[in-house]
Amino acid sequence: MDEMKISVIVPVYNTLHCLERCVDSICGQTFKDLEIILVDDGSTDGTGRLCDKLAGQDERIRVYHKENGGASSARNLGIGKASGSYIGFVDSDDYIDADVYRKMAELATKGQYPVVQISRDERDEEGNRLPDVCVPPEKVRFCDSETFLKELLLHQADCSFCTKLIRKELFEKRRFPEGELNEDFKLLVELLTGIDGVAILPEQGYHVVCRSDSTTRKRSADSFSRVFLDIVENADRMQEIVDRSYPALHEHAVRFNLYQRLDYLLHIPLSQMSGKNDFYKRVKRYLRKHIGDTVRNPYLTEKNKIYLLLLTAAPKSVRRVHGWKMRFAARRQVDKGTG
Repeated sequence: MDEMKISVIVPVYNTLHCLERCVDSICGQTFKDLEIILVDDGSTDGTGRLCDKLAGQDERIRVYHKENGGASSARNLGIGKASGSYIGFVDSDDYIDADVYRKMAELATKGQYPVVQISRDERDEEGNRLPDVCVPPEKVRFCDSETFLKELLLHQADCSFCTKLIRKELFEKRRFPEGELNEDFKLLVELLTGIDGVAILPEQGYHVVCRSDSTTRKRSADSFSRVFLDIVENADRMQEIVDRSYPALHEHAVRFNLYQRLDYLLHIPLSQMSGKNDFYKRVKRYLRKHIGDTVRNPYLTEKNKIYLLLLTAAPKSVRRVHGWKMRFAARRQVDKGTG
């Protein structure tokens, strides 16, 4: 472990209120051979100046300022500047426990693993724990690539790069796709096809902070996040990869395709559910073509199947009813809290 150096890349954009907490959690790591790369992605709120100030407080911090291009372009710049043998990523509104990189480095060295993952939890802006998106293993677990891919298709695995320590050489010919919001997924699948698997630590040492103004959560009545288009496109890529390299996972990939389209249809604004929206029309055609798969797929829940079949038959009507149910549930929750 003494020979390992870790480069931690932090893409930064307008997170003035929480960047210092993030950077402090990295600087305070018990594993000391770190370089911390802050990539200011064209911040407009003074975050760039804060990056420079923090660099003056710890010689391991390097700062790069660039025009705004998104998290992927910021990460890609950081990868090009990294000098460590392993690379980690932390989002600037998140934070980590003090022993995260020590534990990950020890496991990577012991097993000569190219990718090690720490488990995570999610918290709201007040620090309250939210339900786990990914359930951590009870003990250290090695997950071979095909099994990890299967669990991704079942929404059971963690696709985030922020929870992973990755051997730098794996990025030699690979970068994050730019201009997408679900950027982790595509690159992770590419990495999985070239390695034996991922070693997973049970400790939830990475803390995701769910911000209400996050890029992937912003929406108004007539617009919604690009992420819901990206997840459908990623599902199509996954089907191609699976059918080419992991044919035993075909039904898992079909389930993933159907589920991602369900997620899209439950979020697209009613105003965009029209014949003028080519993407929406393609999603509807896919569901009609795969009615048999919807009925027979063993990895879809009964609730998933019912929603998919109803949305296939009458998408706008189902969305209106779904929206009414969600608003009613939200009002009941408010009434319960004030009662």
